Amino acid sequence: MDRESVIAILDEIAILLELKGENPFKSRAYSNAARALEADGRDISQLVVSGELGKVNGIGAGLTEKITELVQTGKLAYYLQLKSEIPDGVLEILRVPGMGPKKVRAVYTELGVDSLGSLEYACRENRLVTLPGFGSKTQQKVLEGIERLKKFRERHLLDMALIEAGRLADYIRQSPNATRVEIAGSLRRRRETIKDVDILVTAVNPEAVMNHFVAYPEVETVTGHGETKSSIVLNTGINADLRVVRQDQFAYALHHFTGSREHNTEMRSRARKMGLKMNEYGLFKDDEQPIECADEQSLFQELGLQYIPPELRENTGEIEAAERGEIPTLIEPGDVRGIFHVHSNYSDGSMTLERIAAIGRSLGYEYVGIADHSQSARYAHGLEPERVIEQHREIDEVNKGADGFRLLKGIESDILKDGSLDYSDDILEQFDFVIASVHSNFNLSEREMTERILKALRNPFVTMLGHPTGRLLLAREPYPVDLEAVLECAAENGVAVEINANPHRLDLDWIHCKRAKALGVRIAICPDAHDEEGFEDTAYGVAVARRGWLERSDIINTMALTEVTAWLQRQRSAKTTR
Repeated sequence: MDRESVIAILDEIAILLELKGENPFKSRAYSNAARALEADGRDISQLVVSGELGKVNGIGAGLTEKITELVQTGKLAYYLQLKSEIPDGVLEILRVPGMGPKKVRAVYTELGVDSLGSLEYACRENRLVTLPGFGSKTQQKVLEGIERLKKFRERHLLDMALIEAGRLADYIRQSPNATRVEIAGSLRRRRETIKDVDILVTAVNPEAVMNHFVAYPEVETVTGHGETKSSIVLNTGINADLRVVRQDQFAYALHHFTGSREHNTEMRSRARKMGLKMNEYGLFKDDEQPIECADEQSLFQELGLQYIPPELRENTGEIEAAERGEIPTLIEPGDVRGIFHVHSNYSDGSMTLERIAAIGRSLGYEYVGIADHSQSARYAHGLEPERVIEQHREIDEVNKGADGFRLLKGIESDILKDGSLDYSDDILEQFDFVIASVHSNFNLSEREMTERILKALRNPFVTMLGHPTGRLLLAREPYPVDLEAVLECAAENGVAVEINANPHRLDLDWIHCKRAKALGVRIAICPDAHDEEGFEDTAYGVAVARRGWLERSDIINTMALTEVTAWLQRQRSAKTTR
């Protein structure tokens, strides 16, 4: 191993020791050794062979032994052991400006933050504000630093991609030469993460539209500029492509560039079996005579199919269902009558109960379910029993005179390692609903995690299961769990399962939404809101539900206030009388 590599490893060991909270003198010894080797400048192999290494100022016997091991074998057992004790994502956090080893150790040990993604999630839940050495300004700077690093990701979360694509499409529409503008690609299908943005246009002057596109003020780089296709990279790091097609090609191009690839392949196969040819430019008879289709509805009709919404185009049975006329009437955003899982300033939210009620009413909701963290979540100011009582009193006050609207008394109760909840039954029975969630001990085996969750679902006071797999998109993989067993248990015990609509989670995912529906499990679309902007996340949960073939009747918060309160009471009574 060469000198530069040895120096880099010594510096990393110093950081790892700081992250572990070791004696600062120990960490400093490795940093000093690295600087000493830099200053010495001699070939490190010669230093080892000649025995001169131990004579370099600042390198004692212990360090000499370790450096020798590195140089002669190319690895160091001590270093590998240290690395195994600290998740790789923790080291990545050091790339955020202002996040030195001490601050990284604080968020790791106090909040369990072990990646850039989980750090961003913690910031957006206001969890850094009360940590010693942080505060609201530091938290905001950390978020800004994360945003700069995210520019270099290959994939982006749905919310950012939708916002950027919407702004870009609106800008393109400002061109008098653009006659029709539509967002296509996986974004139109509402995939959880997006690689790039695809936009289609028709134009009276394609060249003028392309010039307008590449002049977008938020462009960082123009990577292509042609007559029918141009490509840019936005300041946020998202790639965007613009394609110009003729008006008579638009329906076919929109279908093709919406995808998915697998859906398109099956559609072309169906066309061939009908004696037709299908591509992104049209649908043709054997004699190459084009079939005119003004829109996608007409295109599907020509192929003997019911219209398939973009969210379903994943080749998971939608073509067969369309042939039978069995495409479901998917849930729409306007179907949502109220929401659960909103955090107030009693725990880690930024909103008062009164403000939450005002926002809920302004959005036309009939109810908002408060679900602050329970007492085990000390990092999030979880509610001790006396604060539960205090909050319920205030909710009663807010509800006075609120005709047609109600704050529901709920809690997000931690599922402890053994599957129990962290309140006694006499506390749990005071809530209108209880969301049971896993927030710790993610490293259990699949069997242990599954049994843990199943036990919680059998608790007579549990209304719904929160973010069932614990994933954070682009940040943390789901914990190991037998989700089939979990869904079966939820169905058996009448427990609803949450689609956590926070764009960092989107958990339950769309694939398992289909399975939940088949088992008769009811779904709750929950924004997990911690601030006013969080209310808007409900739309992303609706997108997941649509991708999962869910209808209005599958979702509990499409019920009116009287219906949902009756449902909650029936669910509680059915479980407690078993």
